[in-house]
Amino acid sequence: QVQLVESGGGLVQAGDSLRLSCAASGRTFNVAVMGWFRQAPGKEREFVAGISWSGGSTYYADSVKGRFTISRDNAKNTMYLQMNALKPEDTAVYYCAASSTKGISRYSSGYDYWGQGTQVTVSS
Repeated sequence: QVQLVESGGGLVQAGDSLRLSCAASGRTFNVAVMGWFRQAPGKEREFVAGISWSGGSTYYADSVKGRFTISRDNAKNTMYLQMNALKPEDTAVYYCAASSTKGISRYSSGYDYWGQGTQVTVSS
């Protein structure tokens, strides 16, 4: 099992920045890919960004490309999401996810482990 704990959410104004963290523990040697998803009220959970744990390859949703940066610190078993130029439409609960399968998936079904989520609210 892999446990994931997100932190760093909060209430900010449009144009501000936030950095989310996801700390992984447990059988982290099984982790091949980690990702961020988000879910706004009344909407389906959507892919935000993903990163391969070994090579550091990254993949972003078009809606955040150029504004968000995903990274990882293998020594700390921690993944980050730097979010710049935030918009009200970025408001959502952000979830950290991990997969034991190689290849970054854009689909929730491609991930085996999930964190509890952290709220990000962007006011206009």
